[in-house]
Amino acid sequence: MVEPLLSTQGLQKRFGGLLATDNVSIEVRPGEIHALIGPNGAGKTTLVGQLTGTLAPDSGTIHFAGRDVTRLPTHARVRLGLARSFQITSVLREFTALDNVALAVQAHQGHSFRFLADARTDERLRAPARQGLETVGLGARADALASALSHGEQRQLEIAMALAGDPRLLLLDEPMAGMGAEESQRMVALLRGLKGRRAMLLIEHDMDAVFALADRITVLVYGRAIASGTPDEIRAHPEVRRAYLGDEAA
Repeated sequence: MVEPLLSTQGLQKRFGGLLATDNVSIEVRPGEIHALIGPNGAGKTTLVGQLTGTLAPDSGTIHFAGRDVTRLPTHARVRLGLARSFQITSVLREFTALDNVALAVQAHQGHSFRFLADARTDERLRAPARQGLETVGLGARADALASALSHGEQRQLEIAMALAGDPRLLLLDEPMAGMGAEESQRMVALLRGLKGRRAMLLIEHDMDAVFALADRITVLVYGRAIASGTPDEIRAHPEVRRAYLGDEAA
């Protein structure tokens, strides 16, 4: 059995009387895409906050890359190789695509953002940034302002920025949010191209994308993981069909 890259055991998080995370245990294996799905209010955002270190669990443990990171701050988890993209794009809109990724490379190398001029001229930063843009299919858009990119291209750019630190695990928070069919297909192709090269935890409402990409899926409902398994196992799971998939499982 392959040792999981990320694992949680018995995570719980309360907000007053609301049990937002209810004894959740999940595993993400090296190189796999593990999708986390569930209806609105299922507790996905709360769970992600605990994984990244922005929220502290009330009980339970989180292990990443062989270490107990339950109480580590976010920046320490990033140094271990955990990178996150957000549901709402976080690019710097008045900088070029290349500048955005160069700044991300600079940040991961431990330099201060005070040295902005370096990120705009230093080939030690810009060469890997160009490579990152090529990886996500934006090589031809390197000199375009981020504000001039389409919504889908901005999401691609954000992934290039997340890849700048060569993470072991990408935590992708609804990367298809707000996309049309064509942009979603491009994002699926991008993530499929990264598959096997690094692990991904994918939080997504687009079930077509989830079933096209995921090796395994965990389903959250009211803060509880009601099922975890392969896409075929999740499609056939009676409780999942009742609680979430409905007619989509047919």
